[in-house]
Amino acid sequence: MIKKEDIQIMFEDNHLLVAVKPQNVPSQEDATKDPDMLNLLKEYLKEKYSKEGNAYLGLVHRLDRPTGGVMVFAKTSKAAARLSESMKEGDFEKTYFAVVDGIPKEKNGRLTHYLLKNEESNTVKIVPQSTDGAKKAELIYKVLEPSKDKSLSLLSINLLTGRGHQARVQTKAMGTPIFADHRYGNAKPGMNLALWAAVLKFPHPISGKTMVFLAYPPENDAPWNNFDLSKFLTINREL
Repeated sequence: MIKKEDIQIMFEDNHLLVAVKPQNVPSQEDATKDPDMLNLLKEYLKEKYSKEGNAYLGLVHRLDRPTGGVMVFAKTSKAAARLSESMKEGDFEKTYFAVVDGIPKEKNGRLTHYLLKNEESNTVKIVPQSTDGAKKAELIYKVLEPSKDKSLSLLSINLLTGRGHQARVQTKAMGTPIFADHRYGNAKPGMNLALWAAVLKFPHPISGKTMVFLAYPPENDAPWNNFDLSKFLTINREL
């Protein structure tokens, strides 16, 4: 079972806490009551600063449980409000890496669908725009590299909306589901979903400085080890 010591802290100041969420750890507490990022990081803060009672930590955004990668949390209510506003204004840039089965017909493109979530089954499906409760989902993808045997592709995905399961459902709609997606693709026992929040870029809620963070997928594990990720995961930190 994961512990707070297992969480990689990437950055911390008086306003922000940036950490890497391991795969299969919830962003916040769910019905399973399994250890989750929000409570694990609250424990970290409480211990680090010898706080009595609960430590404040604001959940700014979420990653699906099977998805790993970089997340930012707010250490004050002021920072939480400003980060939420930045997200609404479209000032957050979230880049995911995904390995998909097959090769998309178009090497890059913009996908727009309308999604409807079934709360009971926790699944999402594509529906007509006129469907009651449907929410617009948009993303931009780029095929970075096919695997040597052409059975897989490495994609970068920029989410323009933040719908649950969005990348998983929309890549499936292209005919190229994400590798080891037990819910929307082909189950591969013992394999983790090949979707990773690789880059997060946003304005600091107090200084306004552009903050950029990068987290590598587990590059030695399949299917990531089919690709040279270092060619594509580079950052100009002076942006």
